[in-house]
Amino acid sequence: MARPFRIFTGFLPVRCAEHHRLVSKIVNVKQTAMSARLTLISHAATAAVRAAAFPLDESIDEKGKHAASSLVGRLPAFSAVCTSPARRAIETAGALNLSAEVDPQLRDMDLGRWAGQTFSDIETSEPQEMIHWLSDPSANPHGGESVEQLLARVRVWLGDVAQRRGRIAAVTHPAVIRAAIVVAIAATPLSFWRVDIVPLGMVELGSNGMRWTLKSISN
Repeated sequence: MARPFRIFTGFLPVRCAEHHRLVSKIVNVKQTAMSARLTLISHAATAAVRAAAFPLDESIDEKGKHAASSLVGRLPAFSAVCTSPARRAIETAGALNLSAEVDPQLRDMDLGRWAGQTFSDIETSEPQEMIHWLSDPSANPHGGESVEQLLARVRVWLGDVAQRRGRIAAVTHPAVIRAAIVVAIAATPLSFWRVDIVPLGMVELGSNGMRWTLKSISN
């Protein structure tokens, strides 16, 4: 007499559930081990910021220095700190009492011949070029860096940071921080113009080693 066929339907879901829990636990451990928390800090105010001008390599002003100094002791402990090579970023890191390593990838957007001029000056002298720049991410009518080029540079930098562990701070520029947000949330390049970052504004990004997420924006 043939033995009855045993149906394993009642057993497989239990095994699958246990397997799923085990795999999830392993993945969570790996992601925790690879996790990085990045705090992007915009440099303190400068004369150019207050005049709505495209900056040159200038120092932060006294009000900016005082505002940065008031944040000392209120920031979390960082495992590493880096800064743009620009004077205003290095001085901001110093005013925040952060010992930072210069990273050229954090430099400000290159605005070519527009650097040192006000936004209104360019609107008056080169109105069509300004419209082109604001509407086409690939445009660089000033002879410097386009929005797309900035996004590409920041994307490479974020890729490097994502492989690190711990809490990292970067003192940089509003344009770089805006680019980092666009890259992190996989937004369109034109979204770059829809993000506003104020002096000493802070953005928190998190990475599991595979992708970035936007944690918070403090302006």
